[in-house]
Amino acid sequence: MGISRDVKIESKPERRLGGNRAAFFVYAMEGLENMAFVCMIASLMTYFSGYMNFSLTKSATTLTNFVGTSFLVALFGGFICDTYWTRFKTCVLFGCAEFLGYALLTVQAHFHQLRPIPCKDVSSDQCEAADGSQSAILFTGLYLIAFGTSGIKAALPSLGADQFDENDPKEAIQLSSFFNWFLLSLTIGAIIGVTVIVWLSANLGWDLGFGVCAIAVFFAIIFVGMGKSLYRNNVPKGSPLARIAQVFVAAIRNRDLPIPERAEELHEIHDKEAGVKQEILPRTGQFRFLDRAAIANTTDCASTSINHGPWRLCTVTQVEETKILLRMLPVILSTVFMNTCLAQLQTFSVQQSTTMDTNVFGFKVPGPSLPVIPLLFMFVMIPIYERFFVPLARKITGIPTGIRHLQRVGVGLVLSVISMAVSGVVETWRKSVAIEHNMVDSTEPLPMSFLWLGFQFAIFGAADMFTLVGLLEFFYAESSAGMKSLGTAISWCSVAFGYFLSSVVVQVVNKVTGGWLASDNLNRDKLNYFYWLLAGISTVNFGVYLTCASWYRYKDRGALNQIENGGEDDAKGKVQMVEI
Repeated sequence: MGISRDVKIESKPERRLGGNRAAFFVYAMEGLENMAFVCMIASLMTYFSGYMNFSLTKSATTLTNFVGTSFLVALFGGFICDTYWTRFKTCVLFGCAEFLGYALLTVQAHFHQLRPIPCKDVSSDQCEAADGSQSAILFTGLYLIAFGTSGIKAALPSLGADQFDENDPKEAIQLSSFFNWFLLSLTIGAIIGVTVIVWLSANLGWDLGFGVCAIAVFFAIIFVGMGKSLYRNNVPKGSPLARIAQVFVAAIRNRDLPIPERAEELHEIHDKEAGVKQEILPRTGQFRFLDRAAIANTTDCASTSINHGPWRLCTVTQVEETKILLRMLPVILSTVFMNTCLAQLQTFSVQQSTTMDTNVFGFKVPGPSLPVIPLLFMFVMIPIYERFFVPLARKITGIPTGIRHLQRVGVGLVLSVISMAVSGVVETWRKSVAIEHNMVDSTEPLPMSFLWLGFQFAIFGAADMFTLVGLLEFFYAESSAGMKSLGTAISWCSVAFGYFLSSVVVQVVNKVTGGWLASDNLNRDKLNYFYWLLAGISTVNFGVYLTCASWYRYKDRGALNQIENGGEDDAKGKVQMVEI
């Protein structure tokens, strides 16, 4: 399950581990897995309402819960691979769960006995939603997929980032590039998912669409397994949640002790006999009350190292690990609303497209394929950002990433504000076209191309490019060595909470405004007002983010001390290995 051991090897074989060769297999898995997952997000509304006979409300709620759960349960995946399994094993086992989920949905879509009769084939009084057993098969498949993708989302970015040493100047630059290429692989997979696989599902059958998703995940597992001999694998360091709890308990128990001014008076372990890489985090000034957890109470016991357990005495590094998590929480919470805006684009903007002309060069573009617009924009922008902007910014700032992680996230939040404002302008124009052509209550497409929606999607695509990678890189770089995967999982929680908050925002706005979005007719709704409201709230949210980001203190880059037998020279010929 994860027995760590130290193996002395020559320096030449060690250099063959990790690097871009190992990261290639991570890119392959991410592209294939995300191709299947994004296809599901884009097309499940149609499947729920058209083939499982769910109402529109139940279809939307089921989809929102599925997406939110997929990102939220990433916390469990991050906990597992920081505590028990390597990131590689986590990716493989959770990938198998996701494969089973797609396989189950494929079987249900293929055999009509496992689905209700489509309402279009029967009279309205005979139209029935999926019964208990049919729903059970559906939800079992869905949540196997949600469970599987959550573990991959937590472990895979960290597995790829582990292949680069952030304390090596050359590899630190490669680490920054990894996250950009990781996003590119995610984007390429998503483009194929919302075009090719969505088209297959809509035109050749859902069983074929789900089957292709299952095959894609199967090959994703094969690809990540092919790189096993090249990976630098993490050694699970025990439960990060237990270590954090120990800090709070010890701090409360020592609440009456005075806090020393000198860091040397606090408890720390420098185990030179262990022969392993050890991260030593220096004391920081924030959350000083937690420093009491590292104060040895010698009134009752003479020996601090023997008679004090971990629930009474913690190390400075353990305390700082807890402080890092507390500092990061306001940052992630201030990015949630951006993903609430993203959820609106993936629902209301798709609905807008159904009222517009979707013909492009004689080809009718399906509504679920609309998200390909921001994906194509990201596909073009990511290489430009990586090859031109980052090297230029690196020369100016001297930072391997070009700009700081939180600066990158901030740029994305500003772009999301602009995207919502543009959405309001385009929607106002769309409604004016409906009024001008006397088509307010018409079901015919307006004489206005849906490509005008591309502006708001493209701007939000750029926002996602900055924010998503900025958060992933920020949480990986700032988390302690013992909670890298959990930190990466926390960054995905912003998406989960954004989707869960989305439905709440719509309901509250409808109630307060008397029904801006209550009608089934977008031409009579006040969707443009809603977009402008989101732009205003996003502006306030950006102010909150600036406050949180200014307050944040980055981790000391020199915090990692490699303490091994034989000193620094011997350390070069040694690598920590783990059985997987």
